[in-house]
Amino acid sequence: MLIRISLVALALSGAFLPLSAARATGLATCDSGSRESWQPQEKLTAMLKDMGWQVRRIKEDGGCYEVYALNEKGERVEAYFHPRTLAPVPTGSKDHKG
Repeated sequence: MLIRISLVALALSGAFLPLSAARATGLATCDSGSRESWQPQEKLTAMLKDMGWQVRRIKEDGGCYEVYALNEKGERVEAYFHPRTLAPVPTGSKDHKG
């Protein structure tokens, strides 16, 4: 009986593992609505390049676009942008660049 309970507990914990791995970092969150209303990442890339940024990577995090780039001064930046408006999103950390 104890082995059966342990196996059930193990199976349940494994079922929630992918959910925790996909969670946001908590640095920023966006009320982004449906994906159909999002602007394409390519538009954000073009906007940032026009500002002198060198975009290294864009990914989704917390319903926001998370950008890894070098800014116009050549500094490494991790910044968040709202996927519908492409407006910068403040982060939850004072020491966090972005």
